[in-house]
Amino acid sequence: MKIAMIGGGYVGLVSAACLAHFGHEVVCIERDASRIAALERGELPFYEPGLEALLGETRGAGMLRFSAELAGCIEDREVAFIAVGTPARTRARDVVGGSADLSDVEAAVDALAAVLPEGCVVAMKSTVPVGTADAMEARIRRARPGLGFEMVSNPEFLRQGDAIRDFIRPERIVVGASSERGREAMAALYHPFAPAEAPLIFTDRRSAELGKYAANVFLAGKVALIGEVADLCEAGGGDVEVVARILGGDARIGAGFLRPGPGFGGSCLPKDAKALVSMARENGVECRVVEAILASNEARKAAMAARIVAAGGGAAEGLRVGVLGVTFKPETDDMREAPALTIVPALQAAGAVARAYDPRGMATAAALLPGVAWASGAKDALRGADVAVVLTEWREFRSLDLAGLRGVMRGDALVDLRNVYRREEAEAAGFAYHSIGRGDAA
Repeated sequence: MKIAMIGGGYVGLVSAACLAHFGHEVVCIERDASRIAALERGELPFYEPGLEALLGETRGAGMLRFSAELAGCIEDREVAFIAVGTPARTRARDVVGGSADLSDVEAAVDALAAVLPEGCVVAMKSTVPVGTADAMEARIRRARPGLGFEMVSNPEFLRQGDAIRDFIRPERIVVGASSERGREAMAALYHPFAPAEAPLIFTDRRSAELGKYAANVFLAGKVALIGEVADLCEAGGGDVEVVARILGGDARIGAGFLRPGPGFGGSCLPKDAKALVSMARENGVECRVVEAILASNEARKAAMAARIVAAGGGAAEGLRVGVLGVTFKPETDDMREAPALTIVPALQAAGAVARAYDPRGMATAAALLPGVAWASGAKDALRGADVAVVLTEWREFRSLDLAGLRGVMRGDALVDLRNVYRREEAEAAGFAYHSIGRGDAA
């Protein structure tokens, strides 16, 4: 099929490359001309494992191209995806804030309406509030009365760091459509991706939109819950990793997102939870559970700085903290809502000095974490430190020479906020080890 992908950001690029990989002819339209120029040179605006190679493969085969203009690119397309950002909009009258800013969606729809060909299916892949697809369909019909087209909702369920695998081997594909024509077109599009074990779920557009938010909020709730369970293990006894296995062994719960840490972050979970609360308030509905998840997460991130100071002896002034990892998760350079953005400034405000290393995120983090000294590697980050802190569980941190790291430090505290190490190995290397919620926690 001939596909247009409007938006050259994270979702748009991954989706375009994967669709092209499976034989669709894709044009990715991005209004940022500098980004187009970089993509033409093979330079990505973000890091995602495998994406650079996949873009090179599909462009080399002539299945994927880029354009800064819709005109001339859309006229023969059968499906046009909208995959632009919907960041949180802060509202002064709303304590939670976080309603989705649809400015880019509306701009994309208006531009698309002017050139949309007869019979095209417009697929909303951006994460949008309930009713947005209906509103955007009406917007196009006002601009082009009598035009025959279909509007569907097709939310993405991609995990940063695993996005290509998630797209190519999905657990489910959700399509909200109000017509048989829309359902048939999306079924044909996703046929290579939808074996029997990964069903296409056809529903109405509003259920598809809400399903995306509900899924992310449920995952956020699991992260918040296991964090609080970890606190209970530390206070009353027990090992959170054993508890997580007990929980995850129940098919009704599942094992994913049950690793304790310093709180959740990223471009989806915090934003979508806030947006769901905002939607609920606009509709006169209370979302007490979701509000509690958000409050729990903020409190958890804030508490991590005190935990680090305590491990370093209780006095923050002049404390040298070596930080390993600042991105919100490994295998990405994304700093959005990363716990480091709360924890590191709190340490600095209390008088501590931070030196950090991240395999991918330092270029982005440098502007967001002023006053941090950036290191060339893990050993460099811990040189002269009183406390070593693991904030992101990058794979390379699992194979570090702990004794060598301890040897360059001034102090001996290792605060492992991701439970990367075991007490025996850390103590054998000379560390005073502090984990999260495990039976070996100090």
